[in-house]
Amino acid sequence: MADEAFENPRLAALYDPLDPDRSDLEVYVGIAEEFGARRVLDIGCGTGVFALMLADRGIDVVGVDPAGASLDVARGKAGSERVRWVHGDATALPPLRVDLATMTANVAQAIADPSDWRGTLRGAYAALRPGGRLVFETRDPARRAWEGWNREATYGVTDVPGVGPVESWLDVLAVDLPLVTFRATCVLGVDGDVLTSDSTLRFRERAEVEADLVTEGFVVEEIRDAPDRPGREFVFVARRP
Repeated sequence: MADEAFENPRLAALYDPLDPDRSDLEVYVGIAEEFGARRVLDIGCGTGVFALMLADRGIDVVGVDPAGASLDVARGKAGSERVRWVHGDATALPPLRVDLATMTANVAQAIADPSDWRGTLRGAYAALRPGGRLVFETRDPARRAWEGWNREATYGVTDVPGVGPVESWLDVLAVDLPLVTFRATCVLGVDGDVLTSDSTLRFRERAEVEADLVTEGFVVEEIRDAPDRPGREFVFVARRP
């Protein structure tokens, strides 16, 4: 099940306005170009920002996500007809042979259950052509990113067309490593409606991720630094032999 932030239609509609700077995705566009990918599977595509960036460059994209409300937002965007949208997850994909599979942003960490994680890796492996690559990022647990997830550090007000001013912030609810649970709160417009979404992320150690990839048949080619967040994240590049 997807979190309320992605499954609740009112919250899904706020996702892009509350996080308009997606310059982090340019890194993944560059990776697609680096590997000459012409067919890409975007796992956890959400509201479709990355998938549409690729489609704009003439790349054949399949976007998969378990949150129907987020996919509804994606389908309503200009150019969405160029992407094949799949409601579900990587464990139940149609037959594919893609050059590149991606999990951008927090997608890999949001797959917190170990069996779901292994199923996702197996699904990505099956979707890749031989020689194709899986690329994703995950936060370095040693940097303890969750310590900055509080109202004081994350509070903001965004003027959203059709809604009005939206207050938003994060609060950590529990830290039981490798799991961290937090709540996102939005207060909408002049009516003051309060919407919340609780999420749990899994902070995997680098060696754990490497071992999981190898177990599922991948060759770990490289572990990069995230150029826009140096020293804070691991970017895994794994190849299907």
